[in-house]
Amino acid sequence: MTADVVDDQSVGTLRGKIVLAAAEVLEKEGLNALSIRTVAARAGVFPPTIFRLFKDKEGLLEAVGEHGFDTYLQAKSRLPQSNDPVADLRLAWDLHIEFGLLQPAYYSLIFGQSGTGRLSQAGGKAVAELQRMVTRVAAVGRLRMSVERATVIMHAGGVGVVTTMISTPPEARDPEAAQVTREIILDAITVPLAAGPVGTDRGVGMAGSAMALRAVLAEQGGLPLSPGEKLLLLELLNRLADVQHGTSGI
Repeated sequence: MTADVVDDQSVGTLRGKIVLAAAEVLEKEGLNALSIRTVAARAGVFPPTIFRLFKDKEGLLEAVGEHGFDTYLQAKSRLPQSNDPVADLRLAWDLHIEFGLLQPAYYSLIFGQSGTGRLSQAGGKAVAELQRMVTRVAAVGRLRMSVERATVIMHAGGVGVVTTMISTPPEARDPEAAQVTREIILDAITVPLAAGPVGTDRGVGMAGSAMALRAVLAEQGGLPLSPGEKLLLLELLNRLADVQHGTSGI
């Protein structure tokens, strides 16, 4: 076992060694086996070294989640960005489901720790990327509601599907459940391409126009507004986008 010091070794290298050891434990033995003592033994260091580098077990779990999530993010970065942001959102959903089923231990670590009352750093990155993709849908006037609400709905649906499937024996899983859920959610949050951003539905047209304006203003930046005025404008556009769902009135 390595002496309980880090002076003779790069902190970054030692952190990486510990994270890889923790990843091995996670992949081979599962999340419940991921203890400081077990990881220390696997990495060949003393437990206090892990506490000094990661502060606590939560810090170690965050680092392991980031490590496992890198593969997902790399795959997501290779997704094509077409002129149809809804089609791109569909591909992103499929990749999310695939990652969860291929890497259930990492997925549970990143998205399944709801008891802590907070999202992991890796999970936060995933939600931020999802919101970016939803904003692209808004920019072309095809969103039925606010960007935030659509992001929450799609994220909740994806996590719910994966969590349900990985807790179900493979032979008992419905292979089409993820695709069916995906289309239900996309129908709920987006406007069909043929209908256009305005169409005949006043609520849908208002939402699409409000979110398209929001996306354009965000992209341009440099608005001659104070921080408070920007927040007020965002609130008003979101209220217009969500009004048909009965959450606010004009």
